[in-house]
Amino acid sequence: MTMVVRTPTGRPGLGEFADYAQADIDAVPGDDAVLALVSGAATVLALLAPLDEATVSGRSYAPGKWTLKEVLGHLADDERIFAYRALCVARGDPRELPGFDENAYIASAGFEQRAWSDLVAEYRSVREATLTLLGGLPPEAWLRRGTVNGYRASARGLAFHIAGHELHHLRVLRERYRIHRGAAL
Repeated sequence: MTMVVRTPTGRPGLGEFADYAQADIDAVPGDDAVLALVSGAATVLALLAPLDEATVSGRSYAPGKWTLKEVLGHLADDERIFAYRALCVARGDPRELPGFDENAYIASAGFEQRAWSDLVAEYRSVREATLTLLGGLPPEAWLRRGTVNGYRASARGLAFHIAGHELHHLRVLRERYRIHRGAAL
């Protein structure tokens, strides 16, 4: 079997992602979206996988805020959408891609009725699919651009968005939900 050496994606510049994502993307370390996503998955799983159903069921940090199950479900939903957007842009699809309302998705998803272990497994599966997709992109595909929800984005910018968005939610989990090393405090 021949091993393919992949070139790092490089960091996205202005005009490769939504302005609102700047701070999250700035928080992503390194110059490779794929490696950032590998590292991010390890961090998320180390933090959340050890939690059990009794610890997470119905738990939010304040009234009206998402529960832990909803946060994890949202990470999977958002990643699916941004990975699809990256696929479309990388393949040169000229159509404008629509936005989505994450609160409407949460309201109709039923995450709180699902088993925590199933949500963790879904997160793993979604990340593996994203890594498979992104790991197979040729170098020129990373720089292709398309219009997403009214802004211009590159495949690279969308991939970094996934990593940065996840880092944002990890901060919230640690600071507001007080989740540390797999233990809810």
